[in-house]
This record gives sequence, structure tokens and C-alpha cells, in this order.
Amino acid sequence: MLPILFILSLIPCCIEVDISAPSFLEIAAYFGVSEGKVELTIVYNFLGFCISAVLYGPLSECYGRRRIMIVGNTLLLIGAFGCGIVTTIDQLLVWRFIQGLGASSSAVIVFAMIADIYKGNEAIRLIGVINAILTLIMATAPVVGSFINRAWGWRGNYFIVAGISLITWVLLLKMLPETKRKRQKLNLRKIHQDYKILLKNPEFICTSFVPSMLYASYMAFVACGPFLYMGTFNLSIFSYAYHQGIIVAVFSLISLCSDYMIKILGKKHCTMVGVTASFISAIVLIMISLFWPNSPFLVTSFMITFCIGFALCYPIIFNASLELFPKIKGTASSLTMALRALICALVVGFASFLYNEHPFSIFSVILLATFFVFILTRSYLLNKMFNS
Repeated sequence: MLPILFILSLIPCCIEVDISAPSFLEIAAYFGVSEGKVELTIVYNFLGFCISAVLYGPLSECYGRRRIMIVGNTLLLIGAFGCGIVTTIDQLLVWRFIQGLGASSSAVIVFAMIADIYKGNEAIRLIGVINAILTLIMATAPVVGSFINRAWGWRGNYFIVAGISLITWVLLLKMLPETKRKRQKLNLRKIHQDYKILLKNPEFICTSFVPSMLYASYMAFVACGPFLYMGTFNLSIFSYAYHQGIIVAVFSLISLCSDYMIKILGKKHCTMVGVTASFISAIVLIMISLFWPNSPFLVTSFMITFCIGFALCYPIIFNASLELFPKIKGTASSLTMALRALICALVVGFASFLYNEHPFSIFSVILLATFFVFILTRSYLLNKMFNS
């Protein structure tokens, strides 16, 4: 039952971007603002996520996972509802920031809870299954968002997220157990020392940075995707949702099979194959943007191969970051999620700034990010993770 509750608690923070993305063109028209201004809704959300993620882990070590999880999900609920009642784009940015402050609670604490209860391959398997189920839900989110947008307008998507957040909040209040039995007293000096230990550890930084850069690359594509597919490629909102849904569905399928593939190839080879596949896909996407800039089919095809590589290596590297410091799992999970959100905010913000309705502008950002990932994994991470 607990894994199901974990999945339910992660749904609102996982679908909030994908379900609202089909509405971006309508939001821009409604408020009379630029594409880049609308894309800032994602940046502000990740900034809120980053700030609060730093706090939730250490606080959960002191006050328990359950209590902090419920507080964070309360913020998520309030922020989601606020997004649906705004009257200006600046108000929307503020409420998206508040929504981000709450969204990080489940993202941080769920994985700390997994680290509390499950070990080694069992934890990797559960993370893979959770990724698979969540990404399957995310795959349907753009399609659902398109229908909601058509029926009730862009506000409807935010109210749907608010409704799901309310149901999740009630279930957490009634059913979520406490997994952190041994509490620590709130000690700001110790929290500072814990973060200092983590930030000074190159292996932790690398195991946090690599999956975060891959995730940020995907989120940059999601942020620019509506304008690329519906603007540059001139597709309908439903055609865009179909392309986006296929990409996420394949990621879900690979995540679901990740445990089986790890058994066949081993963790090291899965990591290298995954990172290499994402890097090569980014190179091909640049070539497509130069020679076939108006081909949504080719773009979708190689975003699929990018996500296949991402799905192969993500659970292995992410779990490694949590297992490095077993005595401060909450703080480690907190910092990992905070770094991911900060990297996402920077990469998405940079991609939004560069985006000029040509696919090269977005895929150049993705290539740059995956180049760093490939070099770092090949030159350092593989040896450190598997030969130490």
C-alpha cells in the first residue's frame, strides 16, 4: 500500500507542467505576453521547488517525514488553486512559485522514505516502477490537458491539479505512516555541516548533477514544445499532445523494464549506454534542426531515443546519490532535489531566452547539457561508482 501512496503523492507535482503545457499559447494570448514570459511559469516553479527542497529533508530528519510531507502538500494545494484564479501573468508567476514551494515536499521525502525502508536493488526496482507509472500518467497529461483546455480553457488545467492535490492531501493525512523512527533535534549547525559534507563530496555532486542535467534538458523541451509544435510546425493542440504523449510513454516503458535491463547489462553498462544514447540523440536533433527544420516526426523520434537513454541511467545514478550518506538520507535527498530544480530553472530559463521559433535554438541547449553529462560520466562517474 505504501508504494501506491508514494505514487499518488507524486502525481500532482509530476503532471503540473505537462498538463498545463498545451495551454501555453492560450495563456500568452489571454494576457497579451510573449512566449518567453509564459515559459517563466516553469522557471518560477522550479525556483520555489529549489528553495524549499533544501529545507524539507533536514526538517524531516527532525520532525518526521509524515508531518513535513503534509505541510508541503498543503502549500502545493494552495498554490495550485491560486493559479486558477489569477488575473495577471505576474500573479500566475507568484502562485506557480508557491506551488513549487509545496511540490518539492513529495519529491524529496518520498525518496527519503524509500531509502528508509528499501535497500540496494529493491530500492532501484521501486524507483524504476514509480518512474514508469508516473511517466505513464505524464504521457496522458498533455492529451488530458488538451481536452481540458478545449472544454474549460487554460484555468481548467490548474483547477484539475488543485483537485488532485486535495484528494492526495486527504489520503496522506489519513494513511501516511512515519518511517523516520529515530528523530534528531533541530540543529542548524549540524544541518550546515551536513550540507557542507555533501557539497564537498565530488561523487555526490556528480551523481546529483548528471540526472538533473538530463531532466533539465527534457524540461527545456517541454517548455518550448507547445510553441515549437503548434507554432513552428503548425500542428493542432491534439497533434502536439499526441507527439508529447508518445515521448513520455516510451520513457515510461523503459523505466518499467529498467530492472530487467540492469540484470542483463549490469549497472555500469546501463549507465554508459543510457548517457551515450541521450548524447547521440542530441547530436542528431541538432542535425535535424539544420537540415530538416520542419519535421515534427523526426524531432519526436529522436526525443524518444533521448528519453530511452535518460530512463536507462536515471534510477541507477539517482539511487547512488542517496546511498552515499545513509545517516543523512533526508538531507541528501533534499540537496539532490534542490540542485535538480536549480539546474532546471537555469536551463529552462536559458532555453526560453534563446528560443526564436527555430528548433536549433532549443536543441543547441540540450546538446550543450548532454555534452557535459557525457564527459562527466565517461571521465569520472563510471569509475567512481563501479570501481571504487
